[in-house]
Amino acid sequence: MIRKILTVFLLITSATLLAQRTSSSPYSFFGIGEQYTPRTVENATMGGIGVSFNHYKYLNFTNPAANAFLRQTTYAIGFLNNDLTVKSADAKQSSTSTSLNYIALGVPIGSKAGFSVGLQPVSSVGYSLSNSEFDANGDISAITLYSGEGGVNRLYGSFGIKLTKEIALGIEADYSFGNIENSITNQRADVSLATKYKETSIVRGGTVTLGSQYQKFLKNDTYLNAGATFKLGNDLKTYGNEYLYSLTLSGAGIDIPRDTLSSSSTNGRYKMPLKSILGVSVGKYDKWHVGVEYQNQDAIQPEGFINNTNNSFKYESSNRVSLGGYYIPKVNSISSYWDRVTYRAGLRYENIGLAIDGSGSGTNYTSINDFGMSFGLGLPLKQLSNVNLGFEYGKRGTTTNNLVQENYFNFRLSLSLTASGAQSWFRKRKID
Repeated sequence: MIRKILTVFLLITSATLLAQRTSSSPYSFFGIGEQYTPRTVENATMGGIGVSFNHYKYLNFTNPAANAFLRQTTYAIGFLNNDLTVKSADAKQSSTSTSLNYIALGVPIGSKAGFSVGLQPVSSVGYSLSNSEFDANGDISAITLYSGEGGVNRLYGSFGIKLTKEIALGIEADYSFGNIENSITNQRADVSLATKYKETSIVRGGTVTLGSQYQKFLKNDTYLNAGATFKLGNDLKTYGNEYLYSLTLSGAGIDIPRDTLSSSSTNGRYKMPLKSILGVSVGKYDKWHVGVEYQNQDAIQPEGFINNTNNSFKYESSNRVSLGGYYIPKVNSISSYWDRVTYRAGLRYENIGLAIDGSGSGTNYTSINDFGMSFGLGLPLKQLSNVNLGFEYGKRGTTTNNLVQENYFNFRLSLSLTASGAQSWFRKRKID
């Protein structure tokens, strides 16, 4: 019965993931939107580390080689609540968004291999901005509204296997898909009709990630881990339509189209370069773990209609450094529940690979950086294997160069239902 209920729940949450709006960031205006690095709540609360991390019951979206260490069938569902405050040099605005962050299933295969499948967001577009122009008398002469919605999701499947006692290799294939809509509406004073430019895009693409892990046990069951992944370069193809038309705005803010001024089909692509992640860690299973990792990717290259003459932004190389870990006072304690809790913490500093010219001259670009610090709790339960809570505070961007700074607080929640091995879930029950 529980498997039937879980199957229905996964179908419902899959539809929710595809339809949701997961971002309210002004920086989601650019390209395919605000991009996400796939990671579990457990990894996110350790500063995002994961390339050298493995565990017998925790999934790992960073390195497919970690599937080789999985020893329990695990269903994982993650949620994200984002409280965002955006401020410029003279204004401030807040917003909140809640979304399903991922659904995934991991299954061990024998004692040396495992696989995982799941659905996760790749990027999200969700912004609504306005700009007012004033005449010589200080009266509003024009208002321009910028809005966007949509995003890109991915279906993935990954496999990992131990070649030796110390070396594991993995491979992951994913398929990305989504829809994005951007629009610009301009209303001038003393003009009855407004004009609107709308662009709708369908995004498709796939890629392969190769991963490896090395694990060496030292004295007293302490281990030394090293990991590396290489996400191969790929193309995200995009095609759709763009329209320019006149309209009137109702009192409720609903568009009433009048005349189509122009329309055309569009197509282009984003060339995504090789992304590499390297990391090392030390620890002791179900006791403690500390790791550091570095991620790097060259600049994304847009081609086709998306490579226009707009000089307001450009892509550049991105990189990230993360440090984090966990600690469990006593995993099998019977006298104290809080001794069985997993305590996680981490730090992250990232150049997201986007540079913006707030002056509009095309000569004064400012790189957008992101700093976050996180803390998390892994709460063991009887029926569910565990509930993971994560808290992250961070800052992205700057108010210099006519830009905006984002201060955000992320609350993450994941539920993990586990069983000892694949057979306990998939074998046919018999009645004696």
